[in-house]
Amino acid sequence: MKPSEKIDVVLIVPVHQATDDQLRSHYRVHEYFRVKDQGPDAQAAFFKALEHCEIAVTTGSSGIKAPLIDQLPSLRLIACFGVGVDGVDLGHARSRGISVTNTPDVLSDEVADFAIALLLASLRQLPQADRFVREGAWLKGPMPLSRSLQGKRVGIVGMGRIGQAIARRCEAFGVSLAYHGPRAKPALAYRYFDRLIELAQWCDCLIVACPGGADTAGLISREVMLALGPAGYLINISRGSVVDQPALVELLQTHGLAGAGLDVFVDEPQVPAALTVLPHVVLSPHVASASQETRSAMGQLTLDNVAAFVAGRPLLTAV
Repeated sequence: MKPSEKIDVVLIVPVHQATDDQLRSHYRVHEYFRVKDQGPDAQAAFFKALEHCEIAVTTGSSGIKAPLIDQLPSLRLIACFGVGVDGVDLGHARSRGISVTNTPDVLSDEVADFAIALLLASLRQLPQADRFVREGAWLKGPMPLSRSLQGKRVGIVGMGRIGQAIARRCEAFGVSLAYHGPRAKPALAYRYFDRLIELAQWCDCLIVACPGGADTAGLISREVMLALGPAGYLINISRGSVVDQPALVELLQTHGLAGAGLDVFVDEPQVPAALTVLPHVVLSPHVASASQETRSAMGQLTLDNVAAFVAGRPLLTAV
């Protein structure tokens, strides 16, 4: 390759406008998302030109699966914009000797802030209060009382970087804290439950902050939500796949749960219509990390990982 030539990069999906623009300015970017629905001939021509391409950039949730990986025989790096990599076929990538990077740490505080926002919005019914004023209902009398966060028991599913950031914020509210994960973390002072159902029985509010993927699919089962009970609140900033969504809808409809705050869903951006009409549910469109500042930091880390690979330096945040 001549020094003036740009290195090829496959952009599987748009990740972030400024990041995409930076990729285009430094590399020769090939946009898979523009040809993926154009038929086999267009795709064959697309990948034929990329036989020597070593780099793919994607998001953690959209990822890249084995059939697409195999269309890129020289692929050596999958750079993910996001902390979760559940959309990537990690086993297949590793079998091919392909490195995978993500963007941890830079979004932990932002997601934790949003988890607390969802928790407060759910208990104190902030969206409902906004509608109450806008629709003129206040003129007819006071809004029904909401629930306090003070004195509650909060359980966190997943005590990684984000889970710990959520816990630190919860401490400021004087709640009791406990958690569940694959193993106890002796350095943490919070109570550990090795059985998730027992954590659900213990707590008033269950915050889901574990990774997505096959290992956690359906982890928040109907049984877990029944254990949380009719006075319990479920907050999910993890992945929609972690929760048994049909069971969640049913229990919310029948008041088997007091409420929920949901930033993620099984088939995004499709959200069950039944959820959208429930007055005791707070919904958001997978935006827990979606501040301008955090997305810029995620984009920079993605770019830095690609640059490190091109320069032959160690990757900054290899999975």
